Amino acid sequence: MLRECLDALQCKKDGVYVDATFGGGGHSKAILNALGENGRLLAFDRDEDALANTINDSRFTLIRDNFSHMEQQLGQLGIHQVDGILADLGVSSHQFDVAQRGFSIRFEHDLDMRMDNRESLTALEILNNYSEKELVSIFSLYGEVRNSKSLAAAIVKKRAEHPLQGSTDLRNCIKHLMPAKDGNTWLAQIYQALRIEINNELDSLRALLDQSKKLLKRGGRIAIMSYHSLEDRMVKNLINTGNVDGEDHRDLYGNRVGLSFHSVSRKAIVPTTEEIDRNPRSRSAKLRVAEKI
Repeated sequence: MLRECLDALQCKKDGVYVDATFGGGGHSKAILNALGENGRLLAFDRDEDALANTINDSRFTLIRDNFSHMEQQLGQLGIHQVDGILADLGVSSHQFDVAQRGFSIRFEHDLDMRMDNRESLTALEILNNYSEKELVSIFSLYGEVRNSKSLAAAIVKKRAEHPLQGSTDLRNCIKHLMPAKDGNTWLAQIYQALRIEINNELDSLRALLDQSKKLLKRGGRIAIMSYHSLEDRMVKNLINTGNVDGEDHRDLYGNRVGLSFHSVSRKAIVPTTEEIDRNPRSRSAKLRVAEKI
């Protein structure tokens, strides 16, 4: 939804913008095309592979860091407020398509799933070391896997015989639990849960959303594209209540307090049928846009 994201930001020619999820650089290039010679774009990505896509433009700065550190990193550059923030959450096409990264169910791999290879925790380590209770929690909360208890029990039983070595071992020890219908979807939910845990994705999003209240100028816009119900709920809560937990704070007169944004679109923006046909990975995307008040 490149066009929808650009329309959401309403880029000013001399504005300062943040692309919180640089990836292949497609959104950043489009933002730069919308800016004038005095505009500026700061992009974040913790993935080393993304550095190869850096853009040779004096208006552009690529920062290799988690977007949860945005306020700190921008402050070091002397930037304390911006006109817009864009984040396209989830996994990039490159990460999905490179087998050794471990994000895709299509390949055999060693279950890495780290977005930042400077971190130590991998999916394989979680499967071999987390308690059964912790595995149940991850699979049910982050993956919404219905048979999370049976799944965790099977993994713990198998690793007691010998530690899991990679994706083939994982498939073999849980294949008896795979539903006859939509088995690949079930497996993708398991991978998603592991990925979210490893990369601390929800806490990172929480930090980004909290910092946006301070970083955005009045009238500035935030556009967040999410692919998971928990992420979308956090964004929706921030817009509607002023906090990611959705707590409804009111004064003595019953007026809602603490609001920082108003929603630009009444509902989340979703991809068109044509875009889903062109890019099936976009089918679960939800774009929410808000303006700082």
